[in-house]
Amino acid sequence: MEFLIITGLSGAGKTRAADICEDLGYYCVDNLPVALLGRFAALCLATRGRYERVALVMDVRSVASFEELDAALQELEALDCQVRILYLEADVATLLRRYKETRRPHPMTQRGRSLRQTIEKEIAFLAPLRERADFIIQTDAEPLNKLKATICQYLHPEDRYFSVNILSFGYKKGLPPEADLVLDVRCLPNPFYEPDLQHLTGLDAPVADYIFRSENAQALLEKLRDLLGFLLPLYESDRRELTVAVGCTGGHHRSVAVAQALGQALEEQGHLVTVTHRDISS
Repeated sequence: MEFLIITGLSGAGKTRAADICEDLGYYCVDNLPVALLGRFAALCLATRGRYERVALVMDVRSVASFEELDAALQELEALDCQVRILYLEADVATLLRRYKETRRPHPMTQRGRSLRQTIEKEIAFLAPLRERADFIIQTDAEPLNKLKATICQYLHPEDRYFSVNILSFGYKKGLPPEADLVLDVRCLPNPFYEPDLQHLTGLDAPVADYIFRSENAQALLEKLRDLLGFLLPLYESDRRELTVAVGCTGGHHRSVAVAQALGQALEEQGHLVTVTHRDISS
């Protein structure tokens, strides 16, 4: 069982990191007191696999002393849990700006002490925890849209988190609301007007052969492959999936055949792809 401790400076992005970890399949808990860590781990283990990855957000309010934290981490390791610490930080100027934007009080705020002094005190207080961290991310130099890719790379570099969903549809039924990109292939030859093909779909070889017999269809497919080959790495840096919708008039022939061909091409490029056909039976 894996336990990830998300900690670091207040305002450095721990909540954002927890949201990302939740998207990656972690069960996230915010500000669990250190004293409860061992009992919480035992409870998770008792579920027999329900919680394989757990992320715990801890800040200065959770850690009363580092001796207590050391004891809790040793307790987790004794339970045969893998424990890693992700520490987030930013420079003082960035943290000052973020607090001014949000107007939230710093958890270590004290009367008569400036915000800068409070931040500097927290940096000093958490220094021992920073020394123990397995991963340190400087979020003032890490745009938020890049943070997900960085965390994925740190935690499970062998896993593949980005998938492409290719969805064929018919414009008669309206645009699919889940689409990120929409490709219109109504410009291609329409098998609907061929009596021998009308009752078939783009999954049938005669329909696909009829469509891609056209030089324009072949050229369009090649250009769409090139376009997605350029776009997908750009999207992959900050999101987990992308839905590409391919539309024709009814959603039976052209969009289905092109969606299948695109899916096969992207799989050959090494992408994780699913292909579905919304209107093929309607």
